[in-house]
Amino acid sequence: MWDQRYSEAGFAYGEAANDFLKLHFKHIPKRGRVLCLAEGEGRNAVFLAQQGYQVTAVDQSQVGLEKAQDLAAKQGVAIETVVANLSEFDLGKDCWDGIVSISAHVPADLRQQLHQQSVLALKAGGVFVLEAYTLKHLELDGAGGPPPSQKDMFMSAQGLKQELSGLNFEIATEVERDISEGKYHVGHSAVVQVVAKKS
Repeated sequence: MWDQRYSEAGFAYGEAANDFLKLHFKHIPKRGRVLCLAEGEGRNAVFLAQQGYQVTAVDQSQVGLEKAQDLAAKQGVAIETVVANLSEFDLGKDCWDGIVSISAHVPADLRQQLHQQSVLALKAGGVFVLEAYTLKHLELDGAGGPPPSQKDMFMSAQGLKQELSGLNFEIATEVERDISEGKYHVGHSAVVQVVAKKS
């Protein structure tokens, strides 16, 4: 599915970074190593590289990550890309200053495993930044998020506090906001936003 979507003309979610990330990336230690999960066509990874971070983008779609490399070259920055399924990707331990998860919707069991690994993979002082759709999104007219049939992929602030246990939450909120990210994330939407730090 993802290779097919990213094969379409243009960028499925636009070339600009996610608004929440743009507002809060400075929580991540300056010039640190950052891992972007399910990064697709690279808009967030490229933005972070422009801010001086050393960025690795992981995604299961080779097509998406090729476009990410093209976008990085266009913007005059370098990023590392890794084609991998998140169920098999080794995040490592105590090695990232930041981990970024923007609309990384995966089945609940994999998400819980991924978030527990993220806590271990962050260095002391490292920061986890996330924005994802909540179930309330299904009541709104915005486009985006998991299909209604896969409700376990939606996230909540309460659930994320459990899944990311071991981090100190600076932001953990559910909000409605207008999103304009390409043609697949558009309109009035319901999301959960997290900034959490490893002490």
